[in-house]
Amino acid sequence: MAGTDITRLLEAIQKKIDAVDSSASSGDLLRLLSSVRQAGTGSLLSYDNQSQIPNLLDGTPDPGMIAYTLDSDKLYFQKGSWVGKELPITPFQGSNFGYASGGSSGTNVIDKFSFATDGNASNVGNLTTGRFNVAGQSSATYGYNSGGSGVPSSNAINKFPFASDFSGTATNVGDLTVAKYNSAGQSSIGNGFGYTTASEGSPSVTYNVIDKFSFATDGDATDVGDMSIHRWELTGQSSTTDGYASGGVPSTYGNTIDKFSFTTDGDATDVGDLSFGRRPWSGQSSTTHGYSSGGFSPAGRVDIIDKFPFSTDANATDVGDLTVGKNANCGQSSTAHGYSSGGYDTGVSNIIEKFPFASDGNATDVGDLTVAGYGAAGQQY
Repeated sequence: MAGTDITRLLEAIQKKIDAVDSSASSGDLLRLLSSVRQAGTGSLLSYDNQSQIPNLLDGTPDPGMIAYTLDSDKLYFQKGSWVGKELPITPFQGSNFGYASGGSSGTNVIDKFSFATDGNASNVGNLTTGRFNVAGQSSATYGYNSGGSGVPSSNAINKFPFASDFSGTATNVGDLTVAKYNSAGQSSIGNGFGYTTASEGSPSVTYNVIDKFSFATDGDATDVGDMSIHRWELTGQSSTTDGYASGGVPSTYGNTIDKFSFTTDGDATDVGDLSFGRRPWSGQSSTTHGYSSGGFSPAGRVDIIDKFPFSTDANATDVGDLTVGKNANCGQSSTAHGYSSGGYDTGVSNIIEKFPFASDGNATDVGDLTVAGYGAAGQQY
């Protein structure tokens, strides 16, 4: 990164630190904390415990400073006096925007749409090359797009910033262990890693590999485990502690829900089943449940929204419907809603639809992508 870019990044982070007050949400504080950690600077100091914060003892805190205590997992901020705020385990959901990157016809478009207000997406940048059947990951500050179909299949890991509409091209920051597509993506913001699980390769090879790459440092992915079975055209979900991959195509339409740990590298285990077997659809995650919406089954395209718990290993249940049956749609997750964008119904779709996490129910059409397509990757910020 050029020196001017680093300066702008640090200035943006410091402005966010200076603006923190008691109304700041835990999610926003966590993302700010992660931004400071990844930048390696800013007015944030880490202490083993509260008693080690000097200015908390003498009553003269420095303006604009944030202090993080490791023992209690609290973030202390001040506007005249120190206030401690409990931090939840780092969430996967975004609070600002959803993104759809890549898609059919080899598009390289990165679209962005608001979580706060229903409406159409805008084109805010481009991938390094056009590709589809890609996997998406999200850190606190960047979106990632990995693998995908193209000529030839791709092993690229692309990265683009969330902080601004950069109106440029994403950067290629590393490679997957092998060129592949039709993979699932998972994200552990708390531990700082993205995952690309299982896949299809060319020529016609099915992989069960769990690839893992760092959010903090650009570089290649490493093989850290295996899925319970070889499959492709599956979808991913993320809890605070585990990654999930559901459905896909082994020898038939699969209904398997696999789970693997974010804290310890290792193989995935089969922990449940979808309501029925199908392939490519979108995945979403609330703080408590994983969702699989849409898909293609032997009976055709389906509109079903499946939901399964993170707290216990269990089967999924059908809790609602998309506006229309579709497959190869991509998923995004806000703090309140799951989103499904693009895909293929009677034709290539540009629809953005959302469904609530708080209560089971159907999705509603809330906007359009700039380009109709299927097989894009979803991200959230």
